[in-house]
Amino acid sequence: MKNFLQITVLLLLLFISCKDAEKTSRKESGVSDLERIRQSGKMIVVTDYNSTNYFIYRGQPMGYQFELLQELADYMGVKLEVTVSNNLSENFKKLVAGEVDLIASNLTVTKERKELVDFTVAHSQASQVLVQRKPDNWEKMNKKALEDNLLRNQLDLSGKTIYVQSNSSHSARLRNLAEEIGDSITIVEVDEDVEMLISKVANGEIDYTVSDEHVASVNQTYYPNIDVETRVSFPQNMAWAVRKGSVKFREEINYWLSDYKKTRRFNAMYAKYFNNHKSSEIVVSDFYAINSGRISEYDKYIKKFSKEIDWDWRLVASLIYQESRFKPTAVSWAGAFGLMQLMPGTAQKMGVDENATPVEQIKAGTELIKWLEDRFIYIEDRPERVKFVLASYNVGFGHVLDAQKLAEKDGKDPNKWDDCVDMYLLKKSDPVFYNDPVVKHGYCRGVETYNYVSQILDRYEHYKNIIKD
Repeated sequence: MKNFLQITVLLLLLFISCKDAEKTSRKESGVSDLERIRQSGKMIVVTDYNSTNYFIYRGQPMGYQFELLQELADYMGVKLEVTVSNNLSENFKKLVAGEVDLIASNLTVTKERKELVDFTVAHSQASQVLVQRKPDNWEKMNKKALEDNLLRNQLDLSGKTIYVQSNSSHSARLRNLAEEIGDSITIVEVDEDVEMLISKVANGEIDYTVSDEHVASVNQTYYPNIDVETRVSFPQNMAWAVRKGSVKFREEINYWLSDYKKTRRFNAMYAKYFNNHKSSEIVVSDFYAINSGRISEYDKYIKKFSKEIDWDWRLVASLIYQESRFKPTAVSWAGAFGLMQLMPGTAQKMGVDENATPVEQIKAGTELIKWLEDRFIYIEDRPERVKFVLASYNVGFGHVLDAQKLAEKDGKDPNKWDDCVDMYLLKKSDPVFYNDPVVKHGYCRGVETYNYVSQILDRYEHYKNIIKD
């Protein structure tokens, strides 16, 4: 009996110590997550691409989640690195495995998910709605006839087959609804995102799906033959997810988000995506990249001439967006003109002038890119070389060469851009540096070029997220 009591006490102490260790581990994990993000200078997130959260429109990354994340990153003083996946299971796996720091999408907070991750405060609320197809000739029906042909009572879902995205809160809600109505609902979970399922309803491939009301409303403008008025849930909190035990990181987000949601800036941003009739114009546009795969009306020629110089066309497109927002008539204060903003002297060397067609402008601009790359051919690492080319395209080959010489003089690697040559380009606005004997091209406002390279490469990553090559 004495031995039994001793063993019981030891097991109890071991259990308590393990629980304490787990709490300590979680606390330390939270602190290290936040510190690691700040030390690395970047926050890696995964979000989903759809008509409200994250998309490319006329060459510009946009979306409710994207803008929220950018605001958070600016607040934390870190760079935002966005990855994209519409596979919820994979997103949770990536978070738990430490591949991403945050799942930033419209996650419904559920008991099951709380066992796996920790949720932030809600960034918004939304109800789940049934997406169903209107009857044929619905445009000619009066309101009563149309209503009689649509499911409006949740009890009418009994015996129906509804397709939903795998591992979504929609399937859980339908299971609960089946219990509530005391009848069966056939729930088919598929590895397709909500917007794909909505399109299948509209096209007659399936009869029903369930979506958050915001996404459903935007898609209704694209598919006028669907109805999204029947709610299947009460308003639910939508939140982001962090790793279990990421206490400090979660607290940081909650502190910022709680304050930010009270600002006019947030209200304006929210209204832009959810209360703005123009959002529907985006979805039906030829330049809504999720549907069209297009960035601009000049994609055909960007692809053609980019291939000739062995550059990813999406990178060249990002450069063109940076230069002119795809406006072939754009003219800068300094006289640079066209899609690729060639200076008159440079344009003449490339065989064009201000009367060049958009196609001729793109051809000349890509030839300039090739000419610059040939000047840096000794930089063996191609991605690194691209940064030098982009910088030279913006500020001129001579200024970048000066920055390389300054770096080399200080014992730094002249063929490394980040935190090396880019820093010396920034210093070229300081007389101490632009008057240095190794500098041949004088003063340079390097901050513009520093931002230019960074912004083009960041946008290129967004293009790669949404548009396949």
